[in-house]
Amino acid sequence: MPSILVTGASRGIGHATSLALGRAGHRVFATMRDPAGTPELAEAAERESLPVVVSRMDVDSDDSVRTAVGRIIAEHGLPDVLVNNAGIVRRGSIEETPLDDFRAAMETNYFGAIRCTQAVLPGMRARRSGVIINVSSVAGRVANPPMGPYAASKFALEGLSEALAQEVKPFGIRVVLVEPGIIDTAMARSVTRPSDTTIYPHSRAMADIFTAALSVPVAPELVAETIRKIIEGDSWQFRYLVGPDAAPLIAWRASLTDEEFIAGDR
Repeated sequence: MPSILVTGASRGIGHATSLALGRAGHRVFATMRDPAGTPELAEAAERESLPVVVSRMDVDSDDSVRTAVGRIIAEHGLPDVLVNNAGIVRRGSIEETPLDDFRAAMETNYFGAIRCTQAVLPGMRARRSGVIINVSSVAGRVANPPMGPYAASKFALEGLSEALAQEVKPFGIRVVLVEPGIIDTAMARSVTRPSDTTIYPHSRAMADIFTAALSVPVAPELVAETIRKIIEGDSWQFRYLVGPDAAPLIAWRASLTDEEFIAGDR
């Protein structure tokens, strides 16, 4: 069975993915910033006797990634699969959002994926096999306000993944983008709370969209099962839309000209 490194495993999609993979018999190296502060995954793995090892790794830190991945490789060997799942949401109008929020989103959602990829890729390339799964979002293909800071980081991840997939395919390494729609996570629920200080109306509109979607919640386990099937399969399919709203959103955007989309003629 493949061994799998999962980032951002403390909650949400990363937590569900680590459990799904462990329950399927895979060896999982589940990483998070603060294992002591978020012990739920380790407790579940112990309770169910799952092959899940929880360890500390902050994808924002070069040293943390280098140390954590180096320890995993030294003690257990090179992982067969990397799931770049760690992510944060930052939102707000471009005018009003501090630059530090843009930097934070890029640091985790984009540079964090690069750090982890660079840590495992030399070994995968030498072995001429491996899978790198980047958890993006439909927001990586459709940008709506006030999600600009988050969407920009996911657009960047999508571009990186397209280039990476072409680079490493000759070495037998699959690169996959998973693009969830609105999934019932703490991060998604934070968007249901609109800003009460913005001069732009989009915060309330987006909060209403998320509130409506989460009234019929889609569990993160759906994304976890998609990731498990990708790992256990051998398809070279590049993109996977996940959730009932994902494909319709992409189709809706494709049906509009850029000018219609920007003007809100829908």
